[in-house]
Amino acid sequence: MQAREALKNRKRIVIKIGSSSLTHMETGSLNLEKMEQLVRILTDLRNQGKDVVLVTSGAIAVGRKALGFQERPVERSIKQACAAVGQANLMMVYQKLFAEYSQIAAQILMTKYTMINDISRTNAQNTFYELFHMGVIPIVNENDTVSTDELDFGDNDTLSAIVTALVGGDLLILLSDIDGLYTDDPHKNKDAKLISCVTQFDEELCSMAKSSTNSLGTGGMATKISAAKIATASGADMIISNGGDVHNIHHIMDGDDVGTLFLSHKQPNFNILDYITTKQYAR
Repeated sequence: MQAREALKNRKRIVIKIGSSSLTHMETGSLNLEKMEQLVRILTDLRNQGKDVVLVTSGAIAVGRKALGFQERPVERSIKQACAAVGQANLMMVYQKLFAEYSQIAAQILMTKYTMINDISRTNAQNTFYELFHMGVIPIVNENDTVSTDELDFGDNDTLSAIVTALVGGDLLILLSDIDGLYTDDPHKNKDAKLISCVTQFDEELCSMAKSSTNSLGTGGMATKISAAKIATASGADMIISNGGDVHNIHHIMDGDDVGTLFLSHKQPNFNILDYITTKQYAR
């Protein structure tokens, strides 16, 4: 497929990985082997001359494990405390792994305010561009410690799409706990079919995005469809693929038929603020 082959030439790639793909299901602890494989793959992409951004979940999951919580906290103050502990631990692991391959990584924490305020948005964009110029891989997460109900993204699928638009990315890869978009929920319907390519959004497509969550993550297929609308409108292709095997990133970049590909349909008057509902803080 020509569209798949074209992915080999993408130059600025945003990769999002969820909590369920970073941790062991049985214990909730970090899957260090998978993280090491992910870091090696991202470094190899950077070695090919591509700009790479990693949007990572996991701060609350890591923090809750460190603090002894068995279930995902509901109260915001507890979640923020877990995020404060977990974000530091998560970055420490990433920095250690990237250092093994002589790759510099940087941390960028964002809230919705970062995007809706013109000055903050421009500053964030300039920071990303400088990091790309320096050969650094930015590691992005929502700043859960200080975010509020009105000013958080709610899930990293949306955040990764916003980041893709902000940095002018041409490919967004969402690593999930499912192989891609199906005609129905494959956990409930064994006859559900994987959709290889999506060229347009319609009611039938959106009806397939039946929201599902797990104890670690916050997003379901509905959030991924929303992310696809943002990313493709900004001019990027987007792929949903299974994060159970991070080598799927290699397969995608080789043009293999992996996951569900949403084709770019750049909107000539694309404005990132149109996709962010809270605008009263914009300046």
